[in-house]
Amino acid sequence: MNKKRKGMLGALMDEYERASLDLKNILSNLSLGQFEEIKDPHTQDKDCKSIQTVICHVVQSGYTYANYIKSVYSTEWLEYDHLINSPMEGIQELDKMLEYTIQSLEDKWDKPMEEIQSWEFKTRWGVTYDIEQLMEHAIVHILRHRRQIENFLKTSIIQNQN
Repeated sequence: MNKKRKGMLGALMDEYERASLDLKNILSNLSLGQFEEIKDPHTQDKDCKSIQTVICHVVQSGYTYANYIKSVYSTEWLEYDHLINSPMEGIQELDKMLEYTIQSLEDKWDKPMEEIQSWEFKTRWGVTYDIEQLMEHAIVHILRHRRQIENFLKTSIIQNQN
């Protein structure tokens, strides 16, 4: 983590990286079988069937959040649609997504608070966020899916014991 970041944006980016650390730690201890195994065969949400689909969703969403930030000053939009094939690749892709987010915030760390607070994003899921709300959503998004993966793994352990 970079401790030299300043202000609200720096604090939010630091917490985003911190939230991702726990998720990457979980991934680092998974086998390929655990990563790919269908954990919720009954869900209608294609992004929540396995740890693999959850990680793909988390990374794709992270790129989307960074794209909204970039939309303040650029029309560039990087649509992430890769299949992540292993836990190690998941860690690498999370790191790339975080780096893309950092790049979207470059030269913004020292912007006046009034300017930063004026940035609004109408998302494709119908919610309008300011930058603080968007970054907080991104942080909690990782936390929620980390918890989901932990629950997938607890369920697997219980099923294997029976």
